[in-house]
Amino acid sequence: MTYFSETDLIINPDGSSYHLNLRPDQIPDRIILVGDPERVPFVSQYFDRVDTKITKREFVSHVGELNGERIGVISSGIGADNVEIVLTELDALVNIDLQTRHEKPSKKCLELIRIGTSGSIQASIPVDSYLLSTAAIGFDNLSQFYDFDSALMLNQSALDNWAFKVKYPIPVYGAQGSNHLKQLFSTIPFHGFTLTAPGFYAPQGRKIRMKSLLPNFLSDVSETKFDGEIICNIEMETAAYYAFAASLGHEMISLNAILANRITHEFSKNPEGQIRGLIELALDRIASHNRP
Repeated sequence: MTYFSETDLIINPDGSSYHLNLRPDQIPDRIILVGDPERVPFVSQYFDRVDTKITKREFVSHVGELNGERIGVISSGIGADNVEIVLTELDALVNIDLQTRHEKPSKKCLELIRIGTSGSIQASIPVDSYLLSTAAIGFDNLSQFYDFDSALMLNQSALDNWAFKVKYPIPVYGAQGSNHLKQLFSTIPFHGFTLTAPGFYAPQGRKIRMKSLLPNFLSDVSETKFDGEIICNIEMETAAYYAFAASLGHEMISLNAILANRITHEFSKNPEGQIRGLIELALDRIASHNRP
């Protein structure tokens, strides 16, 4: 069995993971993931009860019960680099014996549901709609450090030869969402491919005072298909979530509240209401379907 050293896997004196500050006994099988730490109580207020509240840096965790099942909500903060921390530590908490530091022979599969915000890059996907990410393509640098190897990953050769990638020689990787969770949330109006950017401004085609090296990035990606699929929206976490979950054996889906349409230049007049609506939709589906 693989052994993990004290510097590779850092464990706090109370037996909790280094960043999340959670112990193995506190991890439920189903976890909602949000970016904004302030959104955690916004989600957990709908639980039947909350038993655990833990805060460390941008990572806020509430664990409780919904419809007779344990459930949690954890904030990741912004970006794929934070997703790496959250998914690595959640997996370690359920699939590594933290006392012996050995990998467990039998692995646990977590059910992970991201509820986040996003911008549409198709005029046909309007502001104040909801979108399920069927798959995501990442433009962050995680693929330069990880060997993402899973049947749920997008074909790397096809990605390398993608017309958009040829024009913009940026490292890319891609992965699909959980088929089981796609079915659970099949009533969400829009489904499609998501692009995960490594930043909010120039990496998403915004221009403020700094000059962008890729001034046509947004229009080009919105007009380019991958394997016959248009890119529907752009955000900062989904591809990393999908790649880590697929490689580690967890079920993962990303649900997006579309607050902006980057093509029509519209922004939601009621962003908090849209996020609340997506939270309520997701929790209603979770509460009415017990985990298999």
